[in-house]
Amino acid sequence: METIRQRIREYLTDGPRTLRQVSQEIRVSEDEALESLEHIAKDKGGGTKLHVTPAECHSCGYVFVKRERLKPPSRCPACKSERISHPLYALIPIPVKKHSTSSKTGPE
Repeated sequence: METIRQRIREYLTDGPRTLRQVSQEIRVSEDEALESLEHIAKDKGGGTKLHVTPAECHSCGYVFVKRERLKPPSRCPACKSERISHPLYALIPIPVKKHSTSSKTGPE
């Protein structure tokens, strides 16, 4: 049986999702899903990286680019509106670094 994190990882490889979508699909609370997302974000293995599309204020257009917390914001710091789009979470593959192989030989 898969763990919650494994199921979330698999779900997020299909495309970006909100925290609510993740919690409903995996059938856990939003707090549990958020805790798992925080662990997934810290995980260096697996060949993937958690990508977060930032939340945006519907009233003034403020984008929460510098926000480091994964939890969705409750209101806009610029206009104080609570009409905010939810951030989207997705797992994206980490590009594999190619090692350059040189045919140069050392000094003869």
